[in-house]
Amino acid sequence: MANITRIDPLDDLFRGFFVRPVEFNGSNSAPTIKMDVKEQGDIYLVHAELPGVKKEDIHVVVDGNQVSVSAEVKQEKEVKEGERLLRSERYFGKVSRSFQLGQEIDDGKAVAKFNDGILELTLPKRAASPNKRLNIE
Repeated sequence: MANITRIDPLDDLFRGFFVRPVEFNGSNSAPTIKMDVKEQGDIYLVHAELPGVKKEDIHVVVDGNQVSVSAEVKQEKEVKEGERLLRSERYFGKVSRSFQLGQEIDDGKAVAKFNDGILELTLPKRAASPNKRLNIE
């Protein structure tokens, strides 16, 4: 005979609310930067979500065909007298992400814009140079 147990998902949510963290996304690890990467002819277009980050705290490094994006979310201390923090689920700290593209990037023509929590990178592909045949002496 099978053992059947009744589980109320809301019971666990409310019981743990003030006692222990409740995992909404299945993990308590640092968040990752969510990105969309598109190829449009001779450019790559990248959109990265960086909510709560200031423009001056974002760093983008292009090395050949590798792109690295890092950012730091700083916690602003706003404790008022007589207040006690019961729970904080917002992440504060550093996040980073690196990825490789199919072709090298012309870093001299690359453009980065940041607006409303979205980092937009326009990464032109480096013009392919024809193979040079060496003469053997």
